[in-house]
Amino acid sequence: MTDGRTLKGVGIGAGYFAPFQYEAWTRIPEVTIVAIHNRTEARARELMAQYGVARYYADWREMIDVERPDFVDIITPPDTHEEMCAYAAARGVHIICQKPLAPTLAESRRIVENAASAGVRFMVHENFRWQPWYRTIKRIQAERTIGDFTHVHFMMRMGDGWGEDAYLARQPFFRDCPRLLVYETGVHFIDTFRYLLGEVTSVYAQLRRLNPVIRGEDAGQLLLTFESGATAVWDANRYNEVEAESPRFTFGQLRIDATGGHLTMDTESRIRLKPLGEPGRDVDYERDRRGFAGDCVYRLQRHVVDCILSRAPFESTGQDYLKTIEVVEAAYESAAREEVVRMDSTRSARGSSRISIHNS
Repeated sequence: MTDGRTLKGVGIGAGYFAPFQYEAWTRIPEVTIVAIHNRTEARARELMAQYGVARYYADWREMIDVERPDFVDIITPPDTHEEMCAYAAARGVHIICQKPLAPTLAESRRIVENAASAGVRFMVHENFRWQPWYRTIKRIQAERTIGDFTHVHFMMRMGDGWGEDAYLARQPFFRDCPRLLVYETGVHFIDTFRYLLGEVTSVYAQLRRLNPVIRGEDAGQLLLTFESGATAVWDANRYNEVEAESPRFTFGQLRIDATGGHLTMDTESRIRLKPLGEPGRDVDYERDRRGFAGDCVYRLQRHVVDCILSRAPFESTGQDYLKTIEVVEAAYESAAREEVVRMDSTRSARGSSRISIHNS
């Protein structure tokens, strides 16, 4: 276990997103990933060779019991998360778990509550808020450079979901998800909007399917209202294209209106500030194309390690992330009912319909 200066970790999963996480761990000197489990051994050994992991286990339970790690990084489909998290928590192992947490809101709540009862640290791997442009925008907000934020508008066009072979190259399971756009992608933006604007009070959603070869929705708009009176619109689809070097760098274009002006961000992550009555100016900040989407995976994992070693609280706890999941559920409820859904204290009891989700 930890000696106060270093952490020993194990990883479960070796799918599409796993390399981003294993690569980021290699750049955190206080961490050593000592073992990996994956259902397909050959794929696990590819990552082991690439990122210097010493041991493979065919059984993830045995891996946790034998290695006795400080933390486990769970990078598997959501229907596996409850069992894995419960097993790790019972053995005092801290947990980082990929989103979405589970096939239902009720299961997600059990995961979070069980980890809390066991006294282990738990964090969902929700990395969008760790993208350097959002950290910079949060700083601008705190400095009140353009006053209070009143409206956020984000337009996303991914262009990876049209045609007969939609999603097959990277994430073929997307084709069979009964819920796709909001649960797989919109969840990131809901969490980021909450990071910037606070808690959501109402949700209105319009969702549709543009590509007939897939099962779930691939286009839609969300309108969120916040306790402060601010609003946010997420105008998104994964069907139409955007002319960008990499649509998955910023995932789209952003405008934020505020009481003292506005800011914009383009698909190349260029942020421009325009105070009311003054010329616009570019914002200089550090970001690059290493890793995923501005190296946000590294930034999140660096935060986790710093907090575990210093015993500081995580920025986003499991309980906090459940609020994001509740908004996702409200979006689907709104689309089905074709009306605004108000967020209230009874939503957690109602939001238990089973869904099929995978990591994005």
